[in-house]
Amino acid sequence: MSEAATDRPIRVLLADDQHLVRTGFRVILEVEDDLEVVGEAADGERAVTMTRVLRPDVVLMDVEMPGVDGLAATRRITAEQEGPGGPAVLILTTFDRDDYLFAALRAGASGFLLKNGTPEALVEAIRVLARGDGLLAPELTRRVIATFARPGEAAGTAVSAEAALSELTPREREVLVLVARGASNGEIAAELHLGEATVKTHVSRVLAKLGLRDRVQAVVFAYEHGVVRPGG
Repeated sequence: MSEAATDRPIRVLLADDQHLVRTGFRVILEVEDDLEVVGEAADGERAVTMTRVLRPDVVLMDVEMPGVDGLAATRRITAEQEGPGGPAVLILTTFDRDDYLFAALRAGASGFLLKNGTPEALVEAIRVLARGDGLLAPELTRRVIATFARPGEAAGTAVSAEAALSELTPREREVLVLVARGASNGEIAAELHLGEATVKTHVSRVLAKLGLRDRVQAVVFAYEHGVVRPGG
């Protein structure tokens, strides 16, 4: 996912099969000086193609679309990325369903919001993803932790995960634990008595060593592989 340059607006691609929904999103976003809608796609296939051509910073992706749906499109978009630097995908759906949420995260989405949220929440989510962070609606976080923390969920990748974790320094592991607990860079800095710039560097190194795109994936990884546990 890209960290949008400070001298240009954050470039956003809209992917939704309903024209009125896309128009509504465009109206919300284009009143913001730092956001620019660069294209619209009515299905997942078109979203993948337009992402390749337009290179947006953030793709707003609906789930249920004709032909290639939003989850399949997200998998294809993120599969073409090699580490940080590609477009971030923000899933937006009307349906509050766990299967959509978990499938979206496994597909590589960097954020997940419900369409019944506020315009302000949508705008802020786009800015968060453009900065290189991940985001989940607060009401979804507990479900993510509960599901990905189930024993045996990640048995097939235990060896490779342990090898990747062994590459972390003690300080980087501390940072990973705090990220998994939902701490911001400022909160991590205060907890570990570090500067925020230093924390940002540690977070970037943790993501790189573990092969993760953003903080959402770091949270999932940490719970999935027992680095932290609910209530621990």
